[in-house]
Amino acid sequence: MSRILIIEDEESIAELEKDYLELSGFEVEIETDGTRGLQRALDEEFNLYILDLMLPGTDGFEICRRIRENKDAPVLMVSARKDDIDKIRGLGLGADDYITKPFSPSELVARVKAHISRYDRLIGNSTKRNDVIEIRNLKIDKTARRVFVNGEEKNFTTKEFDLLTFLASNPNHVYTKEDLFRNIWNMESVGDIATVTVHIKKIREKIELDTSKPQYIETIWGVGYRFKI
Repeated sequence: MSRILIIEDEESIAELEKDYLELSGFEVEIETDGTRGLQRALDEEFNLYILDLMLPGTDGFEICRRIRENKDAPVLMVSARKDDIDKIRGLGLGADDYITKPFSPSELVARVKAHISRYDRLIGNSTKRNDVIEIRNLKIDKTARRVFVNGEEKNFTTKEFDLLTFLASNPNHVYTKEDLFRNIWNMESVGDIATVTVHIKKIREKIELDTSKPQYIETIWGVGYRFKI
């Protein structure tokens, strides 16, 4: 649930804003003093801030400046002052919107929803997503190095994970035991390549429904292994 902080010294207006926002599913906190409101804005996490300009203690301009120095969440300024200079100053300090009193509570809610939705999209787009391979009921999270089968996490050793990931990343390609030993163990086939067979067996026990009829790692007799998709 998105949290909103209202910093507004007119309690009747603040309560009205809170009522409408809570009816729309938001969690809302109110501060009527600018200094206390600024402290909460800096100390706590909110998804959006609604600021009046004329406040006791610390005015809305200073609060906006301090919030923007430390937070990225949207800031909406609300004021009875209609002068363009106030709007220009507020927006110049980093406010995302400026609403002039009196205003419709439903308009405020609409603007709040729009700004939170836009901010969430920006955050989502900038967040690096994990590199994941999903094939039927198998999910391999390469970034977190986790494997899930039918939604259940399975524990893999380092080499088991590396071997499974290598095969799944190169589906329908047949690899000899020597190829796999060289790629996963970084050694030429002078080593004990029987370890490849052992690891394939352990992987199948974890991901296959029936190891005698594997649906993922297929044995190509006389050659090697292939990951099926």
